[in-house]
Amino acid sequence: MPPTLASLVHHSALKLTVRAGEDRLDVPVRWAHVSELADPVPYMEGGELLLITALKLDAEDPDAMRRYVKRLAGAGVVGLGFAVGVNYDEIPGALVEAARDEGLPLLEVPRRTPFLAISKAVSAEIAADQYRSVTAGFAAQRELTKQALTGGPEGLLAALAAQVDGWAALYDASGAVVATAPEWAGRRAARLTADVERLRERPAPASSVVGGSGTSDNDDRVELHSLGTGRRPRSALAVGTAAALGTAERYAVHSAIALLTLTTERSRSLQAAEQRIGAAVLRMLLAGEPEHGRTVAGDLYGGLLDAPFRLIVAETVAVSSVRIAADAPTRVPSAAALAAAADTDGDPLEALTEIVESAAARSGEAVLVVPERERLVVLAADGGAAVTACGEYAVALEAARTREQANAGGEDELVVGVSAPVGPIAAAAAYKQAEQALSVARRRGRVYVEHEQLASGSVLPLLADDAVQAFADGLLRPLFEHDATGRGDLVASLRAWLSRHGQWDAAAADLGVHRHTLRYRMRRVEEILGRSLDDPDVRMELWLALKATASAE
Repeated sequence: MPPTLASLVHHSALKLTVRAGEDRLDVPVRWAHVSELADPVPYMEGGELLLITALKLDAEDPDAMRRYVKRLAGAGVVGLGFAVGVNYDEIPGALVEAARDEGLPLLEVPRRTPFLAISKAVSAEIAADQYRSVTAGFAAQRELTKQALTGGPEGLLAALAAQVDGWAALYDASGAVVATAPEWAGRRAARLTADVERLRERPAPASSVVGGSGTSDNDDRVELHSLGTGRRPRSALAVGTAAALGTAERYAVHSAIALLTLTTERSRSLQAAEQRIGAAVLRMLLAGEPEHGRTVAGDLYGGLLDAPFRLIVAETVAVSSVRIAADAPTRVPSAAALAAAADTDGDPLEALTEIVESAAARSGEAVLVVPERERLVVLAADGGAAVTACGEYAVALEAARTREQANAGGEDELVVGVSAPVGPIAAAAAYKQAEQALSVARRRGRVYVEHEQLASGSVLPLLADDAVQAFADGLLRPLFEHDATGRGDLVASLRAWLSRHGQWDAAAADLGVHRHTLRYRMRRVEEILGRSLDDPDVRMELWLALKATASAE
């Protein structure tokens, strides 16, 4: 610990005597300073032991001494050393009384003790304290390194909590708590998620202090530190203590940050290698070689292939090409998904990767994530945390998307297609299902579409495709041109006849004309188009063309 007034009083070579403030000798001394100024306060920083001979002080004036001592105490001076036998044979009573009234420790310095000896003693104790702190810091570093190698991040957190006499917590890239030490700190760490999110918005390395205001009995002081060397932090460390960290504790925290950052960066390298293995496994599954894929997957992904899984295909599209779906899902997104959706910085595919991998890591399930050119392919357990997190994130994006944002353009939007649950032998079919769902998501203006939803929807929204519109316009143009001359309402007649499945009387009644008139109009349709209405394919094409033109109006 740093030097205190008590340690200086007990120093056998200094022979100091306490004349006032006996109950405040345990305060630390930052430095010993000599000043004969009548007002040395402008040159004080706080924590000093001020040494004087009262050369320029009227030390016998009670009012002057009260003002002098009060200003010293207000400036943070921790003690006053008065040299006797120089200007005064003993400490004047006015100064003693003023020191007692203010509670400022007053030390009598004998003539044979030079001020230099006191300064050297303070300096020596400060140096010794710093050496002890550095030594303790190196010892803590060795212990933390040992725990990191043998116990992983959990062991490192336990060692760090013991070193700082507090608690420690590790957060993943999404701000979720990964591990805490001791275990009771989990609830306290969970309350800091919002603070961790704010820390992640700042470029790494970043740190902040939370709490420590002393407004409640359990209001600890928490330091948050980002981890990682990239622009965006990969994770965060929280350290909670009852008071500000000392030098030794600070060394321990910095060592933990370095070790956890090293672990994070090493994990990124391992993740890249795992990703290459995952890409090979995916290629084998899609090539119809599930057994070879299972062999390559080994323990890393093998468990993922033992139960039904879903294939997720995601890509980005220009926001200006996205139509907002009026029939978008009405599910309520989670708070975590909403927070992730609100963070629009960076690549949407990278954000989805981070969310899926974090969810899988928290639940302890395997997930296979493979970047594939301009898209992302994910193989995840059906009903697992990764699929759920993907769906919640997509729902949050759907909720955040507005027509104004879509019309504004500029940024890319995420589009996701999900297959039905399958096994390894049907991986190729699942990939096709995911691509089909992805295509429908693009056409319908959805962020997220599952393959099971395709059959529950309608084919009519697909008619809004530009190619379908062009076909419909070309097919029906002769009829529209005919009607424009006022020679008959062939388009309306055709629509009524087809909607009544060729029933002449019902269709004629809908139009308010005689059935013979309707028969004549249908013959004119055949003559103008050069097609027979007896052909079911022709009737289907005409009906779809009428629907397409109606949806475009």
